[in-house]
Amino acid sequence: MNSELITLRKELHKYPELSGNESNTANYIQSFITKHYPGTIISNIGGPSFAVIYEFGTTGTTVAIRCELDALPIAEVNDFEHRSKNNGVSHKCGHDGHMSIVSGLIFWLQQQTFNNGKVILLFQSAEETGKGAYKMLEDSKLSTLHIDYIFALHNIPGVDLHTIITMDKGFSAEVESLIISLTGLASHAAEPEKGINPSLTISEIIQQLNAYNQSNPLDDDFAVLTPVHINMGEISYGISPAHGAIHYTIRTWNTTQMQLLKQRIEKIINKIAALHKLTYELTWLEHFPASENNNSCNTIIKEVAKEHQFNVLERPYPFKFGEDFGWFSKNYKTGMFGLGSGINTPPLHNPSYDFPDEIIETGIQMFGGIIKKLLTTK
Repeated sequence: MNSELITLRKELHKYPELSGNESNTANYIQSFITKHYPGTIISNIGGPSFAVIYEFGTTGTTVAIRCELDALPIAEVNDFEHRSKNNGVSHKCGHDGHMSIVSGLIFWLQQQTFNNGKVILLFQSAEETGKGAYKMLEDSKLSTLHIDYIFALHNIPGVDLHTIITMDKGFSAEVESLIISLTGLASHAAEPEKGINPSLTISEIIQQLNAYNQSNPLDDDFAVLTPVHINMGEISYGISPAHGAIHYTIRTWNTTQMQLLKQRIEKIINKIAALHKLTYELTWLEHFPASENNNSCNTIIKEVAKEHQFNVLERPYPFKFGEDFGWFSKNYKTGMFGLGSGINTPPLHNPSYDFPDEIIETGIQMFGGIIKKLLTTK
């Protein structure tokens, strides 16, 4: 294994940056690439995101390999030498490892002699908030690259090291978050009947929305509605409050089902708010479209895994988490796969998680094999 990639991964882990603020991370990787195998770099694509381009000819297929730059607002509890030095921020989703895999492709690309085609390494900002891929797509710099295919991976704890995880229905769920803001009428706490307190409305909304949970992932109408935050009034015991809010995260397997669920939610809230004479406002945010695997891309992923004799685990349904790679799925032929990061590795977003360096080479071999499938060699 290339020791420089392990050093790179640990340095990235030491200095994590939150979504949309990854300028130092982007600069560090660009310096690493420029030092070892410089390609054409296009910076600031809809934010700190950037692309590194390696051209093997003026015609042929253009393959992009994407990774994520951002970390999470989670305090690290590990005490190893490469622990985060930025208080309250750490790489608990493995994006430091993903960046190292994609950066490591530069050494593999140096050895290739393709007749034509182009390879683009995409380093994307703000995956964790669902904004990074969307902002890249809004920037005309991306469209000028004329990408044909985009591939990505995500490490998956709880699965044997080096296992390649595929699924036919798509990689991850459609996810959106929702704020339900309610306004009634304040009154003295001794006379709540003279006001409109939002507490009963909040209670009824939670109860009725709970009925839409369909937890069986094999069902086409699979849905998870999770209340994540509730706020009402102030700590002032003489006031019956007027304002309250419920925050939800909801997820389905596809956009069609998501739109139907959103309509149902809005209908319920409108009915309950009217019954209790409150006004309301709905705010939708952090949209992660379902990451769909193009059939041909999925086939290539499986073929490459088998050629390298990696164990292939085929899931019957996608992962429930959100992944903003889904924005690319709406515009390009895309393929995303899971990479087992160890049975005993702590779960993603856990304060003690750390990316296992031994799967860096596995990721490079997978992406290299995918590129070979799509570009013609001499």
